[in-house]
Amino acid sequence: MPFLGQDWRSPGQSWVKTADGWTRFLDEKSGGYVGDISSFCKKDDHNKENLFNSLNYDVAAKKRKKDLLNNKAKIQYFHQEKWIYVHKGSTKERHGYCTLGEAFNRLDFSSAILDSRRFNYVVRLLELIAKSQLTSLSGIAQKNYMNILEKVVQKVLEDQQNIRLIRELLQTLYTSLCTLVQRVGKSVLVGNINMWVHRMESILHWQQQLNNIQITRPAFKGTTLTDLPLCLQLNIMQRLSDGRDLVSLGQVAPDLQVLSEDRLLWKKLCQYHFTDRQIRKWLILSDKGQLDWKKMYFKLVRCYPRKEQYGDTLQLCRHCHILSWKGTDHPCTANNPETCSTSLSPQDFINLFRF
Repeated sequence: MPFLGQDWRSPGQSWVKTADGWTRFLDEKSGGYVGDISSFCKKDDHNKENLFNSLNYDVAAKKRKKDLLNNKAKIQYFHQEKWIYVHKGSTKERHGYCTLGEAFNRLDFSSAILDSRRFNYVVRLLELIAKSQLTSLSGIAQKNYMNILEKVVQKVLEDQQNIRLIRELLQTLYTSLCTLVQRVGKSVLVGNINMWVHRMESILHWQQQLNNIQITRPAFKGTTLTDLPLCLQLNIMQRLSDGRDLVSLGQVAPDLQVLSEDRLLWKKLCQYHFTDRQIRKWLILSDKGQLDWKKMYFKLVRCYPRKEQYGDTLQLCRHCHILSWKGTDHPCTANNPETCSTSLSPQDFINLFRF
């Protein structure tokens, strides 16, 4: 009997035990018919009919929900090579990969480094992870990180391109690992300490291989950069976004040295990377009383981040929160899917997984 030990009956109501349990109905004073068995049976039949309809509705609703979940699971599995779902919202709304390590493992960065348009993007992402996010990766993600790094080094050794970029990446990673290994009791590096010491030795070996690269001059003797008109040479230099490349190019030949010191060239470089407010804060005058744009550039580089350029980037769909490489389609349900995609820099990609 329900509510044992308590007066569970409300005024004007009565309870009758039936085969389905205790049933409540009104008494005579409240307009009910306690002594009328036929009225009670009719009411009981009505309740059973409502209960039967309710059960049918619950079964149908559960079936629809199950089918919907199965369809979503199939869609996510079928397209797992093209995109991933990322978390955006409360923890109850997570429907995909919610950590940086999971996303790093899911996206095919090993194939991305073979694409020249995505190479710089992946290298920059590896550098940012090495600076501050290495300890947030799982053991599998850390192993995957080192495997991708090894493939990057091997590609540079074969192509003899982007040598300085990879040197900086290896130096950043080695410095971070030295700090973490020295504080092994406080770090969260996954795995045995000897394994990480072996990985640090591999980094030193890669650095030595990069230092031993001897770039050979091609045997083909055709038109060179210095054979072009000065206006074309200057136009080519204006397309370089790194001041260090300008300095290196100026060391190739005396004529290029003169062009690499052009004030207008360095002025455009400063205006491309930095705002007017940042430039006004670090004005430097030369001995002739003119603005020394070259010195200003290297001073600004030490104080502010430069504008990043990538041939291809990761895209985030703001409508369905799907992350994919640019040019990879996904079944977006928005009316205008093109307007929902936004490009992510490597830092933006990392920020997606900061909760």
